[in-house]
Amino acid sequence: MKITFILPAIGKKPGEKYIGTWKMEPLTIAVLKSLTPPDIETEFYDDRIECINYDTKTNLVVITVETYTAQRSYRIADQFRQRGIPVIMGGYHVTLLPEEARQYADSIITGNAEAVWKTMLQDFQNQKLKKVYHGTVEYSDVPPDKSIFAGKKYLPISLVETGRGCCHSCEFCAISTYYHCKYYRREHQNIIRDIQNSTHNFYFLVDDNLIADLNNAKTLLQKIEPLKIKWAGQGTLAMAKDKELLKLMKKSGCELILIGFESLEEESLKQMNKSFNAALGERDELVQRIHDAGIGIYATFVFGYDGDTYQTFADTLDFAKKHNFYTAAFNHLLPHPGTRLYQRLKEEKRLIYDQWWLDEHYIYGDIAFQPKNMSAAELSQLCRQARKEFANFSTVVKRGLYSIKRSSPLMWLLFWSMNLRLGKEVDEKMKIPLGRNLDELPK
Repeated sequence: MKITFILPAIGKKPGEKYIGTWKMEPLTIAVLKSLTPPDIETEFYDDRIECINYDTKTNLVVITVETYTAQRSYRIADQFRQRGIPVIMGGYHVTLLPEEARQYADSIITGNAEAVWKTMLQDFQNQKLKKVYHGTVEYSDVPPDKSIFAGKKYLPISLVETGRGCCHSCEFCAISTYYHCKYYRREHQNIIRDIQNSTHNFYFLVDDNLIADLNNAKTLLQKIEPLKIKWAGQGTLAMAKDKELLKLMKKSGCELILIGFESLEEESLKQMNKSFNAALGERDELVQRIHDAGIGIYATFVFGYDGDTYQTFADTLDFAKKHNFYTAAFNHLLPHPGTRLYQRLKEEKRLIYDQWWLDEHYIYGDIAFQPKNMSAAELSQLCRQARKEFANFSTVVKRGLYSIKRSSPLMWLLFWSMNLRLGKEVDEKMKIPLGRNLDELPK
């Protein structure tokens, strides 16, 4: 028996390479490979970096689906099913919209696949494949088998999972919907094992909120410290309120932390159910504490909530420049299916695209809803302008000089490689067609 794993791309512009910073190793595929018995042959096509061989000799195709890649996933599935090869789909999007996904697959897996993967394989071999397999929210702790990545060129960063889910319930977040606002920590010995088995010098700790369980995080950081690694992760600004935590983070090798500031507007934070984010005065102090600890910040912001005005963009850009963030993302709000945000905008009749992920006219960077205080086109353009301004050469140089004061040589080199092409990537990402090439777009 042979299984073909596929990770779909969002879409591609003809003649252009896929976005460089989007080429991280897909940890989900490595976990599925590990779950698969050794007597089953496997192969893997990463649609982001290589062509899929639709005529490959295989018994089963497995596609992991995200909302941005749903349209591409369904097109790929059609190609194999037309050739008589059954397709199984899973992932966040499939879990949130199972009835949609069932139209394009022979079988789907909802939830985390670890609990049902071997049962599904046995059913398939016995020709008793079910239409739906219900995985669990909890997950079995399986070491990823990264041998399936052999020969593929990803960013030189090792991904190591430390936990899943988040205890917060932000309105726009599909993760909180998926995990019912709960956090599931991973066993520490397995995290340490994965770090020791990885090949790169820099690590990204895959966790939607590393400090969701504060005591767990502190204990884990103490165990990571002797490994002498450099790592980045994700957390909230609340981490700066705990000085012991910051010391442990730095001693364990933390160089960069992604923090979702989301908005400086109190009304917007309240509407997105993220009012736990600090007020402006406290926010400045907490940012400085993280920098004083020697940790850089990847700041992310989201625009489009009802409290946002034209001035919000200027204020946010000034805030980002003031603090010389290592890098920053200025994103527009996107209503993901299954979230309270999507349901609210639908009830308010503000969705421009009812199913933007499937709409043939939707392209990356478009706004899928009608903002309150500006047009959809203005929101898109203002986000683009903020990204370009933060990425201009003089701003990058200023941030780079600030960064050298607290960064290791490795992180300083990474700073320049990331930020010098940041402005170019802004334009590369705009107008990427979902699921197809640009010349296939409807006229």
